[in-house]
Amino acid sequence: MQVGILGGGQLGRMLALAGYPLGLRTELYDPNPDACAGQVAPLVSEPYDAWDALAQFAGGKACVTYEFENVPLETARFVEERVPVRPTPRALEIFQDRLREKQFLNAVGIPTPAFAPIEPTQPDAALQITGLPCVVKTRRFGYDGKGQGVAQTPQEYHTLVQRFQPHPLIAEAFVPFEREVSAIGVRALDGQIAVYPLVENHHAGGILRVSLVNPDDALSQRGAHLTYLTRLLESLDYVGVIALEMFQVGDQLLANEVAPRVHNSGHWTIEGAETSQFENHLRAILGLPLGSVAPRGYCAMVNLIGELPPIDAVLRLPNTHLHLYGKSPRPGRKLGHITLRADTPKERDWLLEQLRQIYPVSRV
Repeated sequence: MQVGILGGGQLGRMLALAGYPLGLRTELYDPNPDACAGQVAPLVSEPYDAWDALAQFAGGKACVTYEFENVPLETARFVEERVPVRPTPRALEIFQDRLREKQFLNAVGIPTPAFAPIEPTQPDAALQITGLPCVVKTRRFGYDGKGQGVAQTPQEYHTLVQRFQPHPLIAEAFVPFEREVSAIGVRALDGQIAVYPLVENHHAGGILRVSLVNPDDALSQRGAHLTYLTRLLESLDYVGVIALEMFQVGDQLLANEVAPRVHNSGHWTIEGAETSQFENHLRAILGLPLGSVAPRGYCAMVNLIGELPPIDAVLRLPNTHLHLYGKSPRPGRKLGHITLRADTPKERDWLLEQLRQIYPVSRV
């Protein structure tokens, strides 16, 4: 079987690698001829509106998926007319727009911070709903902290609005959260749902730096994230992996953003779970049985941002797994990640400390 992947970044790369042991072939479609996934699987490099090329790309595929949510909706719909696209393009339509995303989450009973669209002619009206401080975001295309900023005062709010205009904007109440967490789930073609343990995430500069997985996490045991993911997946008749990023405020979880795809905070699953998010995504979209999502101990995932550590020093660390994406270094760029796996939290944290001796890992 052959699977098509729209997008050729590191997520597409890891999807392609996960397919090989299952006997699956993947082909990627990305306008960038240097897309890093092209190092491990065939790459078609054409614009997303090159309809003849897209039609040829769709031919012979069992199905097509996407590795990032900013694939043009028209592209996904065009492909869907020729071959199944999973997850559904409707998920792209909703989650490409932060306002529609929040409205949808509330509609299916998933709480979020207060939010409001910022009207160009009456920007202050949004503040009546969110209050200050608040977060000003572009409704589309922002990621890794781009296209957003926190306003503490009315003056800062207006400065951010002016900076991001003429893009459509949304204001969200700033949440004094205790932790940022993400829930990653997968739904199969037959409706089966599996959910990985809750992941604790630590960001710096708007970019995910470290993810921690504690199978006995008390919040994870309470299971609110299971309810939320089930509502999301079933309401959309969704097939594939989805990630729900949330704020923990006391015992409550407030949804922040949804990624309708495999997710950075799930990279730990390659070595840290019985079945990785990438393999389970492929299983789901092809109608194959899902694999176990049980964790293999206590894990940490460290993103390699902007520069690489000394490779030999990393490889000397026990229970440490290095993944490089084949990208050239530049500030703020995700170049790879490292997974640490241990039998106890203490051992995992010791490994993190050893890694800090050779690479600037954010404190958690």
